[in-house]
Amino acid sequence: MTVKLGRAVQLDDLDRNILRALQADAGQSLDEIARQVGSSKTPVWNRIRKMRDAGVMGPSTVVVDPETIGLDACFFVLIRTSEHEAEWQQLFLAALRARPEVQEAHRLAGEIDYILKVRVANARAYDVFYQALISEVRVFNVTALLSMEEIKSSTALPL
Repeated sequence: MTVKLGRAVQLDDLDRNILRALQADAGQSLDEIARQVGSSKTPVWNRIRKMRDAGVMGPSTVVVDPETIGLDACFFVLIRTSEHEAEWQQLFLAALRARPEVQEAHRLAGEIDYILKVRVANARAYDVFYQALISEVRVFNVTALLSMEEIKSSTALPL
């Protein structure tokens, strides 16, 4: 588990503009990014390299439309557990990381211990996921909420 504490990197306006351009389309050319931010290629490339080295940016990826590949159902899964030992947590986290259906997993404060975002083809596929998860690790209560409509989805952070 990665925990980042107080590691904010100082960014100026040019850095933020570069990040906005990359968040919009990381596949665009360096020339296009430089044009958008009002700079030349070399300073933009140097800024990008420094931000990567500082851990501001992770790997470049492609965002795939889930429905076009048959993953029509999005479930938010609320998990409560009565287990809080390190061994249980390691087993649970390993089970989540091994399941490609889990797009996001968060440990929460409050009555619910974890929330998962699970993307599958349909309710039957969710049940297969659910049965596999509870066979691997004991949980106290699981509530699955089917998203009826995705209103907003973005990976871009406000800069």
